[in-house]
Amino acid sequence: MQQDTDDWLDDPLAVAETWLGEGRQVALATVIQTWGSSPRPVGSQLVIDGDGAFAGSVSGGCIEGAVVQEALEVIAGGGTRCLEFGVSDEQAWDVGLTCGGKVAVLVELLGVELLGVEPLGA
Repeated sequence: MQQDTDDWLDDPLAVAETWLGEGRQVALATVIQTWGSSPRPVGSQLVIDGDGAFAGSVSGGCIEGAVVQEALEVIAGGGTRCLEFGVSDEQAWDVGLTCGGKVAVLVELLGVELLGVEPLGA
């Protein structure tokens, strides 16, 4: 997995637009709910391409790896997933969410039609 550095946190949707324009498959992960202490606010986003490159943040790094893995599955199979991580979940400790809060993340496949992007060579 590799994190793109250009605009990676400031504007993940701009990164997604660029990637879609390059013909990459892209998933979008968005924080949709938080409880208690959470590393990133509702609305924070992470974009992931089919090779595992990502831009943005949904947790400041503590659950990104798990979210990227789920996003790769969404890219491969379509659909959406709603992920929940919390300190009481065994998975939360495995991925590093030990801040005491909970976070819900929606992962969905992005298509060029959603951002109005034309792939290169189209």
